[in-house]
Amino acid sequence: MIGLDTNVLVGCIVQDDPTQAAAATSLIESRYTDESPGFVSQLVLAEIFWVLARGYGYPKPVLLQVLNKLLGAAELEIEDVTSVRAALRMYESGSAGFADFHIAQRARSAGCETTFTLDRNAANSDL
Repeated sequence: MIGLDTNVLVGCIVQDDPTQAAAATSLIESRYTDESPGFVSQLVLAEIFWVLARGYGYPKPVLLQVLNKLLGAAELEIEDVTSVRAALRMYESGSAGFADFHIAQRARSAGCETTFTLDRNAANSDL
């Protein structure tokens, strides 16, 4: 298995730089299969959300669509996909960012009863 960095996946998703988009798409299509998936870490997913939301201005519905598509891709193995899916469900109906819900979900998985934050949106989202 080979890991994928944020820039490869963003290049494939956004398709705004023809050279990078072609390289990223070619890499994913030629190297990764159901039997030999590319590894996507939780940190990469958080970075993807941040880049797409802040850098490209993707709205929440599109962010949800992108992440759901990544989670459903057989040629990708998502690190701790159960935790990611739980965080995504929380993000879908909450007012905090995906990373905030993901942090809270990981803390729950580690046995924490709650997660404290100074981020007002996150604090109001019952982390």
